[in-house]
Amino acid sequence: MTELTPPLDALARIVGPENVLSEPDRPNTGMFRTRRIRGVVRPATVDEARQVVATPGAGPLHAISTGRNWGLGSHHAPQDDAVLLDLGRLAAVREIDLTAGWAVVEPGVTQGMLSELLDGTERMVNVTVSAAETSVLGNALDRGSGLRHQRVHDLAGLEVVLPDGELVRVGWWPDREKATPVYPHGLGPSLLQLFVQSSFGVVTAAAIRLLPRPEALRVIRMAFEPDVLDHAADALRRWVHQGLVRGVPKIFDQITSRPYGGDPGKYLVHVCVDGTTESVAALVRVITAEARATGLFSGISHTEATEPAHPNHETAVLVERGYAGDPDVRNTVFEAKTGHAPAEVDEKIGLASFLPLIPFNGKKIALADRLLREVSEQTGVRAATTLHVLDQDVVESVVGLRFDRDDEAGVAAAHRALDLLYQRFTAAGFIPYRLDVDHADWRERLHTDPAATALTRRLKNFLDPDGTIVHGRYH
Repeated sequence: MTELTPPLDALARIVGPENVLSEPDRPNTGMFRTRRIRGVVRPATVDEARQVVATPGAGPLHAISTGRNWGLGSHHAPQDDAVLLDLGRLAAVREIDLTAGWAVVEPGVTQGMLSELLDGTERMVNVTVSAAETSVLGNALDRGSGLRHQRVHDLAGLEVVLPDGELVRVGWWPDREKATPVYPHGLGPSLLQLFVQSSFGVVTAAAIRLLPRPEALRVIRMAFEPDVLDHAADALRRWVHQGLVRGVPKIFDQITSRPYGGDPGKYLVHVCVDGTTESVAALVRVITAEARATGLFSGISHTEATEPAHPNHETAVLVERGYAGDPDVRNTVFEAKTGHAPAEVDEKIGLASFLPLIPFNGKKIALADRLLREVSEQTGVRAATTLHVLDQDVVESVVGLRFDRDDEAGVAAAHRALDLLYQRFTAAGFIPYRLDVDHADWRERLHTDPAATALTRRLKNFLDPDGTIVHGRYH
C-alpha cells in the first residue's frame, strides 16, 4: 500500500490501516468515465462511520453499500477526488419482528442474507431479480424495484449520520420500551424521504417492512407477437386495474425473455397471482380465460413450476420463489442473463442502463418501443428491455445496453445510444427515475420547478456547509 495522505492517515486510526486503501478506482460495468478517488475507507461499526464523517478534511465522502449498482456506475461517485465510504462491513440484521413485520438492517445486508433468515416464516422480503449479493438498503435508497413493488415503499425508518457526525433516526423506529405500529410518516413533516436518492447524510441502517408470505402463488406465462405490444399492454392494464394480479407483472422483449425460456421472436409476460389456494385457482382460471379471449396471447400456461419434466421447470420454480420472497441464491437466472458470476460483472461485462417511467398505456408503451428501435438503428446498439408494472398507472422500462468492453468503438456506440435515449425519451415525457453517474446533470434539466431545485440546494448547504458528502447523482 502506498503512503497515506494526512486525512486518510487520520481515518486509518479510526478503522485500522488495513481498512483504508489508497488504490486506484476499480472498473465499472458501464465503462463510465473513471473517477479519481483519494482512497477507500471501510468502517465496521456505526460509531466508526460517525467518526469518519466527522473527521475534518475527510470528505467529500461517497457512501456505497455493496457497490453493485450495475449499469448506473456501480460504486463510482459522480465527481472526482472523493473518498469512497464503503459500508459493506456494516452487515448486521439487528432485529426482526415477524409479528409486526419489520427488520432493522445495515447497508451490507444482502437480499440473500435476509431471505435466509426469513426462510420458513410467515414473513418475506421484497426481493429483486438481481444477484443475491446485492444490498437491500442500497437498492431501496435508490428506489430500485422489487418483485412486489418499488423498494422505497419498504422503508419504514432510517438511521442517518449527518455531515457533522450527529446520528438521527427518521420515520418509524422500533421502541424497546413499547411496541408501536409501523407507520413511517409519523407526526408532522416526514423526514424519511429526505434521505432517499440524497446526499444529505450517510444511512447506516433502515427499518424495512417485511411482507406477509402468501399461502399459495402462481405465475402465469404467456407470449405475444411484437406488433401487438400496445394491445397486449392494454389487456394487462385491465387485469391490473381490476385487481386480478399481485406483485409486479413483467413484459420481457425478445432478448430479455431468453433466460426465462421465452419463445424466439416473441415477447413474454409474467403475471403473478397469490392468496389462498382457492383464490389462486380461481384467478388463474379467470386470467387464462381472459387471455385466450383476447386472441393476442399464445403459450398461456401456469404449470411449468409444478411439472418437473417441463424443460422450463427449474427457471419457473425460481421465478415463483422470487415472487414469494426467496432470491435465486445460486444466481442461476442472473448468470444466464449476464454470463458471469456477480463478482465478475464489473470487470468482464459491458452494460449501461437506462430507466425511464412510461404511462401504463398501450400507445405510450408502443411509442417507447419505437424510440428504442430508432436509437438502435441509428447506433447499431441493440437495447434489451423489460417492462415492470409498478402500479395501475406507471410502468418502469429497464433498458440494458450490452457491449464488448474491449471494443472501443462498441463502447462509444453504447454511450452514444445512452445519450440519445435520454434525449428522445425525455422529449416524449418519459422521465428517468434513476440516473447513471455520467448523466447526473440531467436531474436539474428535468426538474420542472427551479424553486424546488434551489430549495434542495439550500437544504444541502444548511446540512452540509463544508461539502463533507459528495453531491451525488440527484443534486
